Amino acid sequence: MHPPEVVTFGEAMGLMLADDGLPLRRARRFHRTLAGAELNTAVGLARLGHRVAYAGRVGDDPFGEEVRATLLAEGVDAAGLRVDPSAPTGLLTRDRDGHRRIRVVYHRAGAAGSRLAPEDLAALPLAGARLLHVTGITPALSESARAATLAAVQAARGAGVTVSFDPNHRAKLWSREQAAPVLRELAGFAEIVLTSEEEGAWLASTLGLERIAAYFHDLGARIVVIKRGADGAHVSDDGVASDVSALPVGAVVDPVGAGDAFDAGFLSGWLDGLPAAEAARRGAACGAAVVQVAGDLEGLPTRSELEDLMSETTEVDR
Repeated sequence: MHPPEVVTFGEAMGLMLADDGLPLRRARRFHRTLAGAELNTAVGLARLGHRVAYAGRVGDDPFGEEVRATLLAEGVDAAGLRVDPSAPTGLLTRDRDGHRRIRVVYHRAGAAGSRLAPEDLAALPLAGARLLHVTGITPALSESARAATLAAVQAARGAGVTVSFDPNHRAKLWSREQAAPVLRELAGFAEIVLTSEEEGAWLASTLGLERIAAYFHDLGARIVVIKRGADGAHVSDDGVASDVSALPVGAVVDPVGAGDAFDAGFLSGWLDGLPAAEAARRGAACGAAVVQVAGDLEGLPTRSELEDLMSETTEVDR
């Protein structure tokens, strides 16, 4: 059996998604699915044909069962997913709309994911892996989850495994003042940084795409990708910069999860040996696919779907 190419971990949660695009306070019907930044990226990479392992904690409940079943159905190695009988799987409820602000309500305090500890990740299958992907969400969950994240990136670097990092700041979990030193420390272990423009400017304490990229390069990153939503992405590979356009979409149904999908597409391209700018185009295509479908996981494309989407866009450009 081949080892995973990519290892990741985090908090997978149940998601109750309001139907019909109604504001959350008026919604009466909900679609049950799953959410979680690292879960989204893991599934996205698996659908693109990569071997992925995922670790974390879930409760002994239907949502926890669904997390495991979904990972296995997608071909993700879930051996590192632990069941915590003393805490529930986290839950979030949200609405969706392509034009107004989305309302999100979390039910995750004390949930199983927040109990992640270094010993949960001690058996991460890093041997033979090419990449460890982490985000800034997991260290925000608790002191033990923070310690686990730091231990994981240190172990990866010690094993010669490339670390990719998405700051993914969540203001409802911790303030900028609390988050900044932790996220900057984690960025210092990453060879690939995938950040939004707003987060990058905040962490770098500067404006301007080149200056933001230079900040992360100075921390040690070889590749810096600054995600800019509908404006595409700015890519700096060892200081060589390029800009990648976003793919046109017919209608934005649900923008949540687009950044995670971008990460999956970009990292897929990197694993396939594409130049950073070409990998970012793959990321942009995955993001475009996701925003046209309701839910975090539902729109993540397979390899053939991705190729069709990118070829259709090329034909339109011509």
